[in-house]
Amino acid sequence: MTLARPQRSFWWLDPSYEQPPDPAWHPIGTAGFQETEGRITGHHSLRGPAPAWADDLLRLSRAVFLADKLASREATEDRWTRRLRLSVPVSDPDRWAAATDGPLSPLLRTLTGDLWEISLRPLRSAPRQEPFPVDEEWCAREVALFSGGLDSLSWAARRAAQTGADDGVLLLVSFSEKKVEHVLRNVSAGVEALARQSGRELRRLTLAQTNSSVHGKVAERSSRPRGLLYAATAVRAAAANRVDAVQVPENGQLALNPPLSAARSAALSTRSVHPRTLYLLNEVIRTVGGSVTVENPLAHLTKGEVCRAAVRAGLPLTVMAQSMSCGAPPRQRRPVPYVNCGVCFPCLVRRSGLLAGTGTDPTPYETTPRHPGLSSERSEHWHALRNWLGRDYTVFDLISDVPLPPGISAGHWLQVIESGREELRAMVRWVEYESSGAL
Repeated sequence: MTLARPQRSFWWLDPSYEQPPDPAWHPIGTAGFQETEGRITGHHSLRGPAPAWADDLLRLSRAVFLADKLASREATEDRWTRRLRLSVPVSDPDRWAAATDGPLSPLLRTLTGDLWEISLRPLRSAPRQEPFPVDEEWCAREVALFSGGLDSLSWAARRAAQTGADDGVLLLVSFSEKKVEHVLRNVSAGVEALARQSGRELRRLTLAQTNSSVHGKVAERSSRPRGLLYAATAVRAAAANRVDAVQVPENGQLALNPPLSAARSAALSTRSVHPRTLYLLNEVIRTVGGSVTVENPLAHLTKGEVCRAAVRAGLPLTVMAQSMSCGAPPRQRRPVPYVNCGVCFPCLVRRSGLLAGTGTDPTPYETTPRHPGLSSERSEHWHALRNWLGRDYTVFDLISDVPLPPGISAGHWLQVIESGREELRAMVRWVEYESSGAL
């Protein structure tokens, strides 16, 4: 597809600091992040150099993430869909040609809802990599994303508690934000305690996701390609450790993330772990000759089932209560000790999961959905959820929003969603009963 009149054009600088050939291109590069590419590719938690395709995927994902942050949606006709043109250097443009013409643009369109024109050019020089340690003999056996949320915490707890001679090193890849660093630190301690009990070796790769202001102020706060950045970082870590799969844990309810209303359809709701997103990402990796597959090990579970699995693994409820599920940025939460607002859709799913999976929810939320002083804006998710639960959810709803990839059973996903809806209905009854003063 040819994109006419792109609203923003970005040129990603390679390590040789070449300049864009056309003044219409806006130069961006690694200086736009707290983490330099050299530090990521040479991090001590990676056993050895990764193949070039994995470095290329990470560089491309960082460029997409940064371009998304710098391009405002406000000037578009529908105040959402942008036309973005991006030029990124890769080690072998010919290797990437089929991906560029094939699954790459649909992947970005699914994630952000925008129209992307990606051009790839030869990488003039590779980033300087920090030396790898020579005094340690280890190699990761498993690689998983670890966000500090309930889902990734449950999966990490289950794997950390796993015992066996062939389990090997579990490598958890995390991205940290300064305002909620304590969340990641606290829940990591719970997983580490389980690993010590089982004797399983655990290693962590923690990076900063925050972009700097060197290329201009942030114009878009939705961060729809953030999941691609996370996954690409974990894929590179897996490739460096010769691991053939990356686990991206997300319960089936929020992986599919069905819109509660027509106003939230498609990319207006996050699609980071949607089955179509993972399918297209794996197609990109396969097309460029990659050997890593991105998987969601919790795709068939509801939030309640994820919580029950964490309890069975021995994870204390006090640790689960410290995890973060909130979809609201930290800057919008007061007072500071609260990390879960309690009223956004992810928080409501969290409530339903903990109640269904453990019988209680000790999370210290900022507020409750039925608080008398809650503004109409903050109670929007609660009312939208109740309306959605009052309607039937059919296979047409499932496939009309974002198509499922080939070979995926719609009936199975319908069952996951309906089971999750039952947990949500039980949570609604509990909240209404509690707010009535009966508890």
